[in-house]
Amino acid sequence: MNLMRYTVAFLLLVFFAVFLLLPVYTVIEQGLNARMLLEIFKSSIYVEGLLNSFAIAAVTTFMVFIIALPLAVVYDKFEFPGKKLTNLFVMLPLILPPFVGALGFQHILGNYGVFNTVLASFGLSPVDWLGGHGRFWSVCLIEALHLYPILYLNLVTSLANIDPAMDEAGRNLGADRWYRFRKITLPLVKPGMLAGGSIVLIWSFTELGTPLMFGYNRVTTVQIFNGITELETNPLPYSLVLVMLVIAAGLYMVSRFAFGGSSAGTVTKGSSGSSAVTIASWKKYLPLALMLGVTFCATLPHFALILTAFSKDWYGTVLPHTYSLMHFDNALSDKIVVPSILNSLKYSGLAMIVALCTGFLTAILVVRWKLKGAILFDMLAMLPLAVPGIIMAFGYLSLSVRFSWAREFMNPITNPTMLLAAAYAVRRLPYVVRAAAAGLEQTPVELEEAAKNLGAGSFMTLRRITVPLISANLIVGALFAFSFSMLEVSDSLILAQKTVFYPVTKAIFELSQILGSGPYIACAFGVWAMLFLACTLGAASALLGKKMGALFRM
Repeated sequence: MNLMRYTVAFLLLVFFAVFLLLPVYTVIEQGLNARMLLEIFKSSIYVEGLLNSFAIAAVTTFMVFIIALPLAVVYDKFEFPGKKLTNLFVMLPLILPPFVGALGFQHILGNYGVFNTVLASFGLSPVDWLGGHGRFWSVCLIEALHLYPILYLNLVTSLANIDPAMDEAGRNLGADRWYRFRKITLPLVKPGMLAGGSIVLIWSFTELGTPLMFGYNRVTTVQIFNGITELETNPLPYSLVLVMLVIAAGLYMVSRFAFGGSSAGTVTKGSSGSSAVTIASWKKYLPLALMLGVTFCATLPHFALILTAFSKDWYGTVLPHTYSLMHFDNALSDKIVVPSILNSLKYSGLAMIVALCTGFLTAILVVRWKLKGAILFDMLAMLPLAVPGIIMAFGYLSLSVRFSWAREFMNPITNPTMLLAAAYAVRRLPYVVRAAAAGLEQTPVELEEAAKNLGAGSFMTLRRITVPLISANLIVGALFAFSFSMLEVSDSLILAQKTVFYPVTKAIFELSQILGSGPYIACAFGVWAMLFLACTLGAASALLGKKMGALFRM
């Protein structure tokens, strides 16, 4: 028994060392160049890129709080028609990567887009939403509309764990509603605010796709991406990545200090039941209206993407004049579309298998076997949430450049299959671990002990008892690993360097750069991707419900 446990622990340690720690180490080693680091901070262009990235992260996170906190409080405090469906509505923004949504948003915010068309109809001057300072706010807005469900899900989970008797006690002592919210509710949901807010802060700081699609080049991630072609002669991009890694770690520590690590949020409702208030008369529809209104605003990029994909031409009008399926036909006939779908299925399928096996074994090690030092494996599994995707992508790229064994098996030029599968798996591993751990924590250990007492070995107990009992959680983790791998951005844009190996997101990006019908074909391709992820998230939401927030925690 102990031999099996230590063997699993050793294999997991090797996996984390090779596919997580070593890539990060190579970035640090390559980027730790005093001359290059000094050059970065001497250059006004690179300093401006860092400041812009930090500003985007701060503004986006603030916007996310403004959107998510009221929604979570309304959901927790009130009973209203359609409440059971609202979590599904809130998940809709996650079904499209923001950089794909940016394609549709350009038709809303462009010089001759929907907003400027409406302004012109009232005799007002058009606004340059995608140029100058307008581009900065557009990037922040589209990222906030994409990321707010992450914070919302964490807040809903935290609010559900607060004992309503605490709020009732405050009311009995004469505290008004606002005072109770500030002094009782907010401190108790700090863990959820940290869990979701940290991810949003780091994600928006290191987001590559959205500023790239908007042509916002004075951002560190885009500057790194544009420097890929010079890696062999110019190590400056590695130094930029190192600076970004240090700042991302700093942002995480600052957010942890700001939001605190109180364990009060773990106080459960116990047997007191739901504290939600039922609203009388027509006012009972107000919470639903708020939820649907925010969802509508958040899904504007999705609607714009769909309309663009079905339109013949969309220019200077609120809605397209004519509609057609020709862009979908052109997408199917394009030489990179179908191969990219097959490539993504292959990469994501392999990534799902690796993430599922590794995540399940990590959860077993931490939750059930509880070996000495097992918490280290949980920390390693969660590390990809704190290490930005662009940093991991550069780490894998560095591996393929520096080590002969990596060039043979993980070469982005000759065949990046193993490289992309490993990168996808590591990036999505936290979702599988959290899903499996949640299932194990909710499953009585006595059932497994009973099987062992009846003579079942460790492997048979896992196969016949443990896995069937947490199968729903494992399915959810696998769905997330597969679907988000299909739409991974940073790894795909950086590691897939030949057309024949393009995954879906790299194909969409390349199509969007083609003048003329290219963006329309990319939108049609994006619609298919959106429908695929929508089905996945719908299935996951049906299986986990409120517990979805646990998948997005550090």
